[in-house]
Amino acid sequence: MMRTLEQLGLKALLKIDPEAAHGHAIRALKMGLGSAPGPVTSTRLQTSIAGLSLPNPIGLAAGFDKNAETIAPLSRAGFGFIEVGAATPIAQPGNPKPRLFRLSEDRAAINRFGFNNQGADAIAKRLQARLQARRAGIPVGLNLGANKTSTNKADDFATVMKICGPHVDFATVNVSSPNTEKLRDLQGPMALAALLDGVMQVRGQTPVFLKIAPDLTDQDLADIAKVANDARVSAIITTNTTLDRDGLQSTHKNEAGGLSGQPLFEKSTRILAKMSQLTDIPLIGVGGVSNAEQAYAKIRAGASAVQLYTALVYGGLSLAAQIARDLDALLGKDGFASVKDAVGTDVQRWL
Repeated sequence: MMRTLEQLGLKALLKIDPEAAHGHAIRALKMGLGSAPGPVTSTRLQTSIAGLSLPNPIGLAAGFDKNAETIAPLSRAGFGFIEVGAATPIAQPGNPKPRLFRLSEDRAAINRFGFNNQGADAIAKRLQARLQARRAGIPVGLNLGANKTSTNKADDFATVMKICGPHVDFATVNVSSPNTEKLRDLQGPMALAALLDGVMQVRGQTPVFLKIAPDLTDQDLADIAKVANDARVSAIITTNTTLDRDGLQSTHKNEAGGLSGQPLFEKSTRILAKMSQLTDIPLIGVGGVSNAEQAYAKIRAGASAVQLYTALVYGGLSLAAQIARDLDALLGKDGFASVKDAVGTDVQRWL
């Protein structure tokens, strides 16, 4: 019955403006509507990353709950961990609308939001008030961003870390969004090393993750791996959205912004596999995950956990629990006793 209602809701949301639909989804969650199977777990699915215990390796990527408004219901949706944000030091409206486009034929989306959020202070208050999600065993992380008008974007990351870090289980340095001018320039080795040093100085005991772009050369990846190793980053998230538009069919294919969803799957998985050869830092695979087979492929390509977001637009929130259950079956079918046993077992396919 719940799945039928979800499908009806999805059909309705897919007929209206995508950003308005997203707003309706957030409001529905705040009202207690939506799938709530609770933690999906098993002895095979249980795993850990950066010292954090996960009931399963299926996470929610940043961007869905930008302002940390729905942590409690999301923690009951079947995810093994969730990431909110991105948060910037000062509230900002983001880029002009329209800035979110569905590419239904491609099972994809393009966004150019530009870190629209209510600011670190407001988000920190919500994170502090919703620590019950952490007590329920679902790690909650925050994506760190920089203000568009900031004259020192690197300092912005440390500022948000200082304000919000005590209230989260991990924090992600996001220098890979294509929607804030000159942000991706911070992926260069010298700039990234300085930025991470600033964040590390104020992180306390909070693990710091690094999220990278898919549009990187082999040399870029090698440089980032070295900087991440030297900075003792706890995990690397591969990858953010892409600027690539190859092979798209939808009418919105030429819109500016970052492309997410199915077209990103192979590209992001190859970056993941390459990064697994450059560092022993745990990796989180993101990009195009819409079913258990794709989650499993990323794990076997080197990911210790995965995240999804765009697939929820087309499959609904119950998709997370379904992927976790199906992944459990796939692990069992291939004789793996745990997620960790499967990590990197098919990496050569993607190199």
